[in-house]
Amino acid sequence: MVNITRAADLTEVGANGGGWTADLGTPSPADPLIQPLAPWQPLGAISDDGLVQGFDEDSQEYTPWGYTSPIRTTITKSLRTFKITAWETGRTTVRSLQYRIPVAELEPVGGLTTFAETASPLPDRRAFWFIVLDGETSLGFYVPEGEISDRSDVTHKQDEMAGFEWTITAYPDTSGNTVYHADRVPATPDYTGS
Repeated sequence: MVNITRAADLTEVGANGGGWTADLGTPSPADPLIQPLAPWQPLGAISDDGLVQGFDEDSQEYTPWGYTSPIRTTITKSLRTFKITAWETGRTTVRSLQYRIPVAELEPVGGLTTFAETASPLPDRRAFWFIVLDGETSLGFYVPEGEISDRSDVTHKQDEMAGFEWTITAYPDTSGNTVYHADRVPATPDYTGS
C-alpha cells in the first residue's frame, strides 16, 4: 500500500496579518515577526477577507507546423498584485492612499480636514509590507514599489462596514524585482518513501 505524505504544519490558513506603507526607498522590515517601526505606517484593521496575493500572467505558445502541442512557451506578462480592504477609513495613512494625497495635507485644522480630489492624479508609488500569521508560519511580503491600481466603490450604509478596497500592483525595483519574501515556515521533513 502507498503511504501519502502529509504534514499539517506545512499548510497555511491566513488567520491574522497586517499591512504597512512607507515612502519609496524605505528598506524592508525583513522579518514578519518584528514590529515595523517609523517611517512604516500601519494600514490598521483589514477586512476579514484578508490579503489576496494575485498572479496575472500571459504566455505565448509556439507550436510547429504539423504538431498539435507547443514545443516552447514564453512568459510575456507576469504581474503581482495584493488586494485588501482597509476598514479604518478615518486613519490618515489610509485616507492618504485612497485619495492620493500626502499625509501632511490631511492634518485637521480646528477639527476639520479639507481636501480636493484632482481630475489628473499623479503616480503615487510607495513601499508596502504585508504579513500573514498562522501558528508557526509567518509570511512577509515586501513591495518596494507598489501603487494602488484599482479602487472599488465605497458603500456607506447601516448594516455594512465602509472600507477602501484596493488592488496594489507591484512594479519592478532597480534590481528588477517586484516582491521580496521573508517567510518563517516549519522545516519540510526529509522524504523517506513513506
